[in-house]
Amino acid sequence: MDLLIKTKSEDIMEAEVLFVPVLEDEQAIKNTIKSLQYDDQAWVLDKMSKEKFTGKKDQILIMPDDEQVVIFIGTGQAAKLSVEDWRQIAGQVVAYLKRYSAQSIAMVASHWLKGNQNVRALTQAMAEGILLAGYDFDKYKKEDSSKIKLNLEKVFVLAKANQRVKLKQGWQVGLWLAEGTIKARDLVNEPASVMTPTYLARQAEQIAKVNKSISAKILEKAQVKKMGMNAFLAVDQGSSQVPKFIHLIYKPTGRTKDKIAIVGKGVTFDSGGLNIKTGDSMEQMKIDMGGAATVVGLFSVLAQLKPKVEVHGVIAACENMPSGAAIKPGDIVKNMQGKSIEIGNTDAEGRVTMADSLAYAQKQGISKVVDLATLTGAVMAALGTDYAGLFANDEKLAKGLLKAGDVSGENLWLLPLPLEYKKLNQSKVADIKNIPSTRYGGAITAALFLQEFIEEDVKWAHLDIAAPVYAEKPMNSYTPVGGVGFGVRTLFEWLNIL
Repeated sequence: MDLLIKTKSEDIMEAEVLFVPVLEDEQAIKNTIKSLQYDDQAWVLDKMSKEKFTGKKDQILIMPDDEQVVIFIGTGQAAKLSVEDWRQIAGQVVAYLKRYSAQSIAMVASHWLKGNQNVRALTQAMAEGILLAGYDFDKYKKEDSSKIKLNLEKVFVLAKANQRVKLKQGWQVGLWLAEGTIKARDLVNEPASVMTPTYLARQAEQIAKVNKSISAKILEKAQVKKMGMNAFLAVDQGSSQVPKFIHLIYKPTGRTKDKIAIVGKGVTFDSGGLNIKTGDSMEQMKIDMGGAATVVGLFSVLAQLKPKVEVHGVIAACENMPSGAAIKPGDIVKNMQGKSIEIGNTDAEGRVTMADSLAYAQKQGISKVVDLATLTGAVMAALGTDYAGLFANDEKLAKGLLKAGDVSGENLWLLPLPLEYKKLNQSKVADIKNIPSTRYGGAITAALFLQEFIEEDVKWAHLDIAAPVYAEKPMNSYTPVGGVGFGVRTLFEWLNIL
């Protein structure tokens, strides 16, 4: 899909369709119609009036023409379009293209830059929205000959000559970020029979193989045991699948601004263990490696995006299965820091594996660590289906992630880490228990459990992505049903501002 920047209006007439965002403002609509130089502007406005098109969000008005079809898209905004508005409108463009085959489309930069002149962000959002909206995980489906295949080859943008470089730069970054997000989506959508710890480790190795600035270490069970990661191995012991401990390392060229770690929960299937889940609760537990998918998705494009920080990606990959060898309620295990954990419930396994992956990450000499985990159903009860819960021990780190989430269109909500709740994780027989003594505030007590394994001088943030990791229905115009790839774009935006 090529971006073609043109400076003369006649040069974009080659495109089959022109997409025009329209503010929900009468005068703005008149100005837009005037800019299109229709021979009969009054007729166009009359058609809009008859079809009650006022620019409300998601309204579509199609103006057929022998030379070029013009499609007006209502934005619902009265004054200014945000980066997320651009992304959403681009997704609507794809929704149209999925109904009507078109290989080339056109846009006018001034029509999109309503109150927001960040042209680099414009094309980045366009590329993200178009590529992500066109995603479909259909590798296991029989081919549907009646389905229109999205085959968009050219995107023409009419813009000023001095905007060309920034438009091109934004477009390329947007394509890379969308590709990384799609990689994460694919991993989440794979069935657990395919998405094993070994498969996940191979994905990491393949990324390192084709990128000189990235290396991969895969620690086998014997190595993990030697390092004292008995918490991780305890969760694994009920499964016939071999565990893999994955360590990806990206090193930038030139001066390194910082050294950080991103830790992803990598339980490739969670049955609940001996505290087995009900059938309905277990059906989608292939998604329990969503945090790991985000890490792999980000690293798949990190060498192209070239942040100026050294990044370590850490994943403890295993299954949580019931068997005669499985960990039992009441067992006590130790992580590699020597802290003992009482297992109150085998279905609270993710935090136990992460007790070791967080400890390992901190041994790499990092200054900041961000973890992503499908950790609790409680966060969904608190925030609903579209938000991830954010916890942090550092205000600046939290603000940076919130800002990055806002730019990327991925919803984060800051939740507290109240010291008085730490006692809820206390154990009578170990340093800490993996389930609290109350049924309330489960997302908070789970985050406090993880914090027990964070050293005092390390800045840490935890993203509980249990809700937005998988969309049961379309989340927005560019996020269809299935794996979302949540966090890839937010983490890049955050790395970029460090």
